[in-house]
Amino acid sequence: MSEESLPVWELVQTAHVVGRRFTELISAVGLTPTQFAVLRHLEERDGSTQAELARAVLVSPQSIGALLSPLLDGGLVVRDGPGGRGRRSGLSLTDAGRQALHRAWGPVRAFNAPAALGLTPAQAGMLGELLDRVRTTISSQPDHAATTGASTSGSP
Repeated sequence: MSEESLPVWELVQTAHVVGRRFTELISAVGLTPTQFAVLRHLEERDGSTQAELARAVLVSPQSIGALLSPLLDGGLVVRDGPGGRGRRSGLSLTDAGRQALHRAWGPVRAFNAPAALGLTPAQAGMLGELLDRVRTTISSQPDHAATTGASTSGSP
């Protein structure tokens, strides 16, 4: 085997480790990582629609409703207006949603601290920039299987 550099494979392995730890950390404050992403997005962009929210938190439009249900039922998020097909309905944080997000910020910041990652502040900044570039580049490309004719089912 060669000593070929495989940065995407390193990223996949790192994502598993980081994702598992982040899930443990955020569950201690009663949230899932995706719920945290929803609350964070709504704090920054109050009144977002479900479609805007789905794009921002990287879930399909079909799954955003199920993701929002516990947040709406738990009083962390509120819907502005009736919603429904063809009707714009924004989503907003409630005071309880802001409190949940506030409880999460301390542990999230500590987990993201350069020293917690084994990095200097400059390295952490560079890592963030590089990850953003990779995510943006890959997101803007067409589906690899569709462009190469590769099978995604595992069979030839």
